[in-house]
Amino acid sequence: MANIFSNIPAELANEIFEDILITDKLRIERIVSKGQTSPDTGWYDQSENEWLIVLSGYGVIEYINGDQVTLKQGDYLNIKAHEQHRVIATSSDEATVWLAIFY
Repeated sequence: MANIFSNIPAELANEIFEDILITDKLRIERIVSKGQTSPDTGWYDQSENEWLIVLSGYGVIEYINGDQVTLKQGDYLNIKAHEQHRVIATSSDEATVWLAIFY
């Protein structure tokens, strides 16, 4: 049996993106952040809907219109396809573990 909190390094120079499950219509991904934010190159503009939950730590999502949402442990959010967004903060004291479901 796998565990969502296993194999998390103490130090994270870069975010970890790991596919847990992929089918024709669904992708489940674990993301582990520790102080990282979205790349400076722009906004995420995904062709899939994304439902995500923060399992530990926290993250702040900013939308292109300036709205921001802070997600703490247990908080979840649905981001529609092509809804431009980025991560502007994650916990630097502990790993932020996200579970993202793309559909």
